[in-house]
Amino acid sequence: MSTSEMKAVLQYKTIELIKNIGYFVAGLVVLGLVWEFVSRRLAGELPGPLATWEVFKGLIEEPFYDYGPNDKGIGLQLLSSLSRVGMGFLLGSLVAIPAGILMGASKVGMKLLNPIVQILRPVSPLAWFPIGLVAFQSASSSTVFVIFITSLWPTLINTAFGVSSIPDDHKNVAKAFGFSKIKYIFKVILPYSLPHIITGLKLSVGVAWLVIVAAEMLSGGIGIGFFVWDSWNALSLERVLAAILIIGTVGLLLDKFFSLLQTKFSYDKK
Repeated sequence: MSTSEMKAVLQYKTIELIKNIGYFVAGLVVLGLVWEFVSRRLAGELPGPLATWEVFKGLIEEPFYDYGPNDKGIGLQLLSSLSRVGMGFLLGSLVAIPAGILMGASKVGMKLLNPIVQILRPVSPLAWFPIGLVAFQSASSSTVFVIFITSLWPTLINTAFGVSSIPDDHKNVAKAFGFSKIKYIFKVILPYSLPHIITGLKLSVGVAWLVIVAAEMLSGGIGIGFFVWDSWNALSLERVLAAILIIGTVGLLLDKFFSLLQTKFSYDKK
């Protein structure tokens, strides 16, 4: 690529970045205006953006204070939630990817596991919480269990779809070269299905972050979900709204991270 072409590409990417930032800011402005309008229509019962912003600034000024079990900074609450999400999501991925490969590569595996998936996948996340309490005798472990069981399905289903859609040419080449099962998995299945797996992981982490708030409302103790519930009990809607903004921002960052992985490992980039 010539110097002029590189400059043109760089200029194009810069313009696109500026446009995306502009759209993002414009969206936030629209959200703020709608929020302010609704707040005024409700005669101030719902705090407006400015009042919420003042409380939000107070929360982030000292995010990691610890004054006791029920009085911790928003940073500690957020880190606790992220650790639970990370653990449950990791365990779910370790189960979902091999199970998805088995379903996609084997007709017997599909017939055996598909009914289980179809029965358990629609179950409400919070319905698993009592099962977790019985099994682990711990609210924190039960929350991780809920994340684990609910984040399984998108990764499993997308992995199975990716593996089942491997072209026959790829399979025939593997047979012609006498690939062992392990080599076939690492040289054919995983490289071809990786974009589908990443899509499943992206959906799964979104589900995990969505579920953690509700699960922590039940489990109590510490976490961003407990923070929301505790703020509501204290009749502080400003803190509730500030927490909602934080939850949404973290969810956006997680989504962007997996979107970057999708772009990096998409077929178009190979």
